[in-house]
Amino acid sequence: MEREEFEKIVESAFDLLPEKFYNELDNVSVVVEDYPADEIVRKMKLRSKRSLLGLYRGIPKTQRGTWYGMSAVVPDVISLYQKNIEAICNDEEMLKEKIREVLIHEIAHYFGMNEEEIKNAGY
Repeated sequence: MEREEFEKIVESAFDLLPEKFYNELDNVSVVVEDYPADEIVRKMKLRSKRSLLGLYRGIPKTQRGTWYGMSAVVPDVISLYQKNIEAICNDEEMLKEKIREVLIHEIAHYFGMNEEEIKNAGY
């Protein structure tokens, strides 16, 4: 799938977030990349660059103190790895659902949830 088409699906998934969550997102961008960078693979001790579907990098909302935003702060980043997501999907409907799932999972990290909490929440 072309990057532009994939990004439109990501945008649609983002637009369909519950308003409560959508309105609470602050200083975060969503980007699409083919694969995670080699540095991320090494740092996370991944077996392969093909094993990661998404990644949140930043300061979770639950850890932002009163100091946050007092000076310039680079945006948090949610990366979705297009080639990895596509590799596990059989059709476009499955792809749309997986993008939604990965996006919600990474947004949960933005809100301070760990892997166990996300799993317990059904993601």
